[in-house]
Amino acid sequence: MSAHKADKLKNTLEAVPPGFMVDSDWLKRHEVSRFLARKYVDRGWLKRVTRGVFLRPAPGAGKPDTIDWKTCLLSMQHIMGYDVHVGGMTALALQGYSHYLPLGGNAPVWVYGEGTPNWLVRLTLNAPLETRTTTLFSDPALGLAKDGSNAASTLPWDWQLRMSSPERAILEVMDELPGHESFHSLDMVFESLTTLRPRTLAALLHSCRKIKVTRLFFVFADRHNHPWRKRLDPQEFNLGSGDRALVKGGRIHPRYRIMVPEEFAITETADGA
Repeated sequence: MSAHKADKLKNTLEAVPPGFMVDSDWLKRHEVSRFLARKYVDRGWLKRVTRGVFLRPAPGAGKPDTIDWKTCLLSMQHIMGYDVHVGGMTALALQGYSHYLPLGGNAPVWVYGEGTPNWLVRLTLNAPLETRTTTLFSDPALGLAKDGSNAASTLPWDWQLRMSSPERAILEVMDELPGHESFHSLDMVFESLTTLRPRTLAALLHSCRKIKVTRLFFVFADRHNHPWRKRLDPQEFNLGSGDRALVKGGRIHPRYRIMVPEEFAITETADGA
């Protein structure tokens, strides 16, 4: 191997910390052809985990049967440059809002982004992924938690998962009712959301494209009546008109005109708006 090729290989591999992954598109951008990629695999510098996806082996590590989902997403965000984030119930759990709900095992990891690669569903991860687009909001970048890591760093211990702030995540969860999330689980999580930021919530509610989500948010907000609730006036947001069906056998909420389980249609004290 020539000195030039050796230096190029060294620089390419150093951009991928041991245990992390790249795909064939990333290799192509770094002038690594399919032929060269096969050579790297043959020499043990890369391991092929599925078609078009490669892992840089960690010293002394055997071939993993499963890949940690966080390692996968950190690789996508910080190495390959995919515009994806963790959202929904996963983001809430990672930020400490659902200690009593499962994360890992059979609990899905909610991943949001545009142009998610096809190979993602072929990976054997330690948790199932649910992928969604970012079309819920007219501003797709609104309400993403600040990434405190050094994006230019090649050291993975400096990396943080890019994820939804609690204010955005709770609206992403609302969008999954009732098919993929339960009212009961969401009710337990909402009880802990005592410190949400009303300005951030207002911006997200104005950006929200789904009447269902906005109405459901206020159903839960009235039900729990956290201190931030009085800073939000439902009349300032687009709640649409007419009744909306959501669950079978429920009741229409008397204020927000959306069908919910009967216990969620009961209103008590005024919400201060």
